Amino acid sequence: MGEIIERDVRRNEEPVTLDTFGGKVHVSWDPQGAVSPMGQLPFFIEFLKVSGLYDNFIKACPLQYSSPNAPNIRDVLGTLLLSILAGHNRYAHISGIRFDGVNPGLLGMEKVVSEDAARRAMKAIEEDAGVSWLDAQLRLSTEAAIAAGSWILDTDTTVKCLYGKQEGAVVSYNPTKRGRPSHNYHSCFMAHTRMALCIEVNQGNEHTAHHVMPSLWNYYDSLPSERRPALIRGDIFLGNEGFLAAAESRSAHYLTKLRLTVNVKKLIERLFFSATWFDAGHGYEGAESELKLDGWTRSRRVVVTRRLIKDNIILADDKQLNLAFIDTDQTARRYEYAVLVTDLPYEVYTIAQLYRDRADAENCFDELKNQWGWGGYTTQDLKRCRLISRMVALVYNWWSLFIRLAAGKHHEAITSRPLLLYGVVRQTKHAGQTTLTITNNHAKSSAVIAVLQELNRFLKYLKINAEQLQVAQRMRLIVKKAFHNLLAKSGSPPLLAAPI
Repeated sequence: MGEIIERDVRRNEEPVTLDTFGGKVHVSWDPQGAVSPMGQLPFFIEFLKVSGLYDNFIKACPLQYSSPNAPNIRDVLGTLLLSILAGHNRYAHISGIRFDGVNPGLLGMEKVVSEDAARRAMKAIEEDAGVSWLDAQLRLSTEAAIAAGSWILDTDTTVKCLYGKQEGAVVSYNPTKRGRPSHNYHSCFMAHTRMALCIEVNQGNEHTAHHVMPSLWNYYDSLPSERRPALIRGDIFLGNEGFLAAAESRSAHYLTKLRLTVNVKKLIERLFFSATWFDAGHGYEGAESELKLDGWTRSRRVVVTRRLIKDNIILADDKQLNLAFIDTDQTARRYEYAVLVTDLPYEVYTIAQLYRDRADAENCFDELKNQWGWGGYTTQDLKRCRLISRMVALVYNWWSLFIRLAAGKHHEAITSRPLLLYGVVRQTKHAGQTTLTITNNHAKSSAVIAVLQELNRFLKYLKINAEQLQVAQRMRLIVKKAFHNLLAKSGSPPLLAAPI
């Protein structure tokens, strides 16, 4: 049987002739060729080496093998890194990068491991040790940005739909696919930078403030007092006594939204005619008041914002396929309302704008779920989902820093991968020297070459002048370069004078 298989392999590698509209062409295969479709990845690999992030990531890994036939730990982690960068969302997709003849060697790998080896490796990592390892790596990638100035912490949750029998797959809140089991991802991001700070994966029904506050406050309390955020900003799920009281006990400023409950609606009715409404920007008006809801231990400042609805209002009955238009005279005014609760001392316009800026956190969720691996790498046990979610966020942070260094601003993966990752590369070796020849197939190839050459000059400067510096010290120089545009901005509220 072995001889038959070898004969079939030889037959499959024989050249073939194709009849095309451009004439006959001869096709042959070179499975041993040192080529890669991710031709510009070597620049990112240089960034990881010069910064020290990747070596620290490998060195601190708690994965241990007892078998002499086990794969190399560097090969396992390098395989997962390449898979995540390529935009994969399943372990099975690893097979698509196993014949990369360039980048694994540049990462110090001997080979790309199989999908089964990657799964078993994640399973072999003890959960608490793995979580601590990846949380520390996330902090290392963000602590320099946190130390650069006043900043805002955005927190929210998102739903990851599941389609099998996974641990923690519970039917709960799901706005798009009701009745579908899910996991719940609770995350914190650094506003304006789109950097992921911490991630926790919970069961699908653990999405309330009661369930997400432990990870939020664990991260907040672990920060030195001088590096804590100037503001914690969240969605409607945080507008309850538990979160508000916990924030006040820590003297942490907060800004969140309230549900339109009965007493909140009564407040809106009271303010409609009696309050003084101020311009809140973007077509909104705002008024402020004090409110003490049932279950609250004290009165708190609330800001009510409203916007006039100018278009026709339509009522739809999906079951009967009926539409009803509500026609009113020109004197009738129709508003949409939002009620914010905060302890910030700013005027109404600033409060409303600060909450509108929270929309940038939604872009982080969209990018991580749809363009990175948060929507995938699913296994039956919850432990590996917790570990891989952090690893994806870590690679996302590394890539975001790299993109900002090269392009000066954040680009989502759907844009940055074709721009600064993809391209055919061919590796040749002669006289002890390795040469990479890149063919960039992007329309902006000239601009891409220019920014990568500039990035290479900066990394060479960093390598020469920061050779004795620790990783955290190198990261300060990288952050200063990557976020120089944000650091130069001014005109923010007093407490947020230098956000990045």
